[in-house]
Amino acid sequence: MSTARKALNGVLLDLSGTLHIDNKITPNAVEALQKLRTGGISVRFVTNSTKTSDERLYRKLIGLGFELERNEVFTSLSAAKRLVVNRRYRPLLLLEDAALEQFTDIDQSPPYNAVVVGLAPSRFDYEHMNCAFRALLDGADLIGIHRAKYYAQAENQLSMGPGGFVAALEYAADKKAVLVGKPAKEFYQLALADMGLSDAPESVAMIGDDVLADLGGGAQDLRLQRYLVRTGKYRTNDEAKAQVPLDGTFDTFSDLVNVLVKG
Repeated sequence: MSTARKALNGVLLDLSGTLHIDNKITPNAVEALQKLRTGGISVRFVTNSTKTSDERLYRKLIGLGFELERNEVFTSLSAAKRLVVNRRYRPLLLLEDAALEQFTDIDQSPPYNAVVVGLAPSRFDYEHMNCAFRALLDGADLIGIHRAKYYAQAENQLSMGPGGFVAALEYAADKKAVLVGKPAKEFYQLALADMGLSDAPESVAMIGDDVLADLGGGAQDLRLQRYLVRTGKYRTNDEAKAQVPLDGTFDTFSDLVNVLVKG
């Protein structure tokens, strides 16, 4: 583990598995976030959470005790909607009801010209998947909000993520998905621009529990500082999966903050 200090002006922070697991806060995460802010470090929250709307997610975080502003949260769900609007899609949305709230102003009438797949356990049945498959055969584009293999649904309990379902549709329809959430480079760039640090990505750290979805891809390409925490979906020796060595691995977000911000 590398602990050499680099200049740090900003932090991109994963949520589920890093700050909280469902409704349980990871050890001392609320206090650690406060300490990070008092160190003068700009913070943005970047998450692939797609089970609920951005507004519901924000209210949940506030309810858990975290101090943050609504505009500090960057979600892959918002990135997907931005793509839908920009390309004028009429999408078939494989999303949970709590996430569909974010798309009420979008025309979702057939014939569909896009299929959007998020984490939607109640939609991942044969009927819904076959409907998506047929839309793809008719020419619709496939949009994967992200393709995580799994996520931490509860402490020490993993559940399948949307990645396997995106892959199934890719295979069946012989079509490659466009991905909009982490680890897409463009997703991180939105948050960097909001912090005013687009020209200094090396002074920004990405912190998460998934060595590939949080710390690979765009985070690696942009040369962000990359820190892994051993909470959430972390499994023994995950750090070895990194194509480029990480800047550090810590037991918890709080332990990392104690190193990043002294005093």
